[in-house]
Amino acid sequence: MSQEIEVPELGSVGLLRYGWRQLTSMRTALILLLLLGVASIPGSLFPQRTQNPIQVGEYFKNSPELSKWMDRFSLFDVYGSPWFSAIYILLFISLIGCVLPRTFEHFHAARALPPVTPKNLDRMEHFSSWSSQGDELEKARAWFKSKRFRVLEKDGAISAEKGFMRETGNLFFHLALILVLLGISFSSLFGMRGMAIVNVGERFVNTTTSYDSLNFGKLFNENNLPDFALTVDKFTAKYNVVTSAPEDYTLDITFAKQDLNKTEKRTIKVNSPLKLGNTSIYLQANGYSPVVTVRDSKGNVAMQGPVPFLPQDGNLRSIGAIKVPDADPQIGFVGSFVPTYSRSGADGAVSVFPEALDPRLLLAAWLGDLGLDSGVPQSVYRIDTSKMNQVGLKSLKPGETFTYPQGSLTFEGYLQWVNIEIVNDPGKNYALLGSIVAILGLLASLFTRRRRIWIRVGKSVEVAGLAKNAAPGLENEMAEFVAMLKGEK
Repeated sequence: MSQEIEVPELGSVGLLRYGWRQLTSMRTALILLLLLGVASIPGSLFPQRTQNPIQVGEYFKNSPELSKWMDRFSLFDVYGSPWFSAIYILLFISLIGCVLPRTFEHFHAARALPPVTPKNLDRMEHFSSWSSQGDELEKARAWFKSKRFRVLEKDGAISAEKGFMRETGNLFFHLALILVLLGISFSSLFGMRGMAIVNVGERFVNTTTSYDSLNFGKLFNENNLPDFALTVDKFTAKYNVVTSAPEDYTLDITFAKQDLNKTEKRTIKVNSPLKLGNTSIYLQANGYSPVVTVRDSKGNVAMQGPVPFLPQDGNLRSIGAIKVPDADPQIGFVGSFVPTYSRSGADGAVSVFPEALDPRLLLAAWLGDLGLDSGVPQSVYRIDTSKMNQVGLKSLKPGETFTYPQGSLTFEGYLQWVNIEIVNDPGKNYALLGSIVAILGLLASLFTRRRRIWIRVGKSVEVAGLAKNAAPGLENEMAEFVAMLKGEK
């Protein structure tokens, strides 16, 4: 007569224990790592609000309904979204729960003695036997010591083991990944990153209003910004005369920190940033700022000064926009600056060298509402000319004037600008250390061979070996061991 088997219900504690075991399994960690890579894809496909708010605004302008749905799923703020953070945190917990218990187990196993010699060595790999001469144990003891084996000697037999560094390297690799994640988390919480374009001769003061783009960590605020100011004294660029490739960039600055009263001369290069505690100041890029004077129809100055243009190629052909909202009526100029002017049949005006040997400023003047009062953010390097009228075109050399019915623009000359990046990255040292340890651990795991060798001496000598993880090379080591015992080597 069959009897039904009752399965006890899984209580809350058992359910939590089961969930923890599933979360901390290596399979779950690999799945979460794959999900993290997949979740990062939208951050590369769509503009992110923290990095390019203007392009995000264009998405909302061109496709408002679709953009609203995308924003609901945080596709414009992927790396700060709840779902991305959930995957990241779960991966972090999974790695810790998976690796730490293995680390403690391995620590105890690494200090333990090898297991005793099996009774039936003839069933093991690389078994061999011969008549004893009486001194094999002494020879084996000395050989194991020279090869740094851990040994257990018992009842006329020696059990030797070597290669624990393989598992140690594997564990160090995974522990280092946790350290890398900690470093990245620490930087994202307590770090900051900002960029600013500064013309030669201008001063940059480290306040939030001085940046062109600025991103704070979750636990970083503007009060944590270090007190310093710098003045760009000189920028020197050297280019190869044949290929036009840059050979060296040197930025000379006057630097002041804390109370800003005491100054010092410093030099910044591309791979040699200026450091101030955890804050580093990098030289990122350079370009040109045409200096212009714009007058209205009555001859009054409506705008005067340098306007940064953005490079478009290696020869620093640059584009930009000159917006004059104070003119009556408002006027804007869509321009192109070429440091060393030349003409191309297909491309028109081009630059043939990045140094300003024959600079030209090419402008198209547009009359109408610049849209600066609409409240919608727009790029300082572009003008929406859809509701404006073109009133003229002109190519200018330094000192020349472009005259149009509503006023004039004089190309006074140019200044060089540099793009400096200011980074506070407190977790980078942890991430770097974790990366180095991960590489070393991976190398140890790949190239260390774990193996065991046994020898029993009675009337005959029995020798056998076992390669853990099917690592190659044991047969050569066994041949050397046997030859040494027989006195053949």
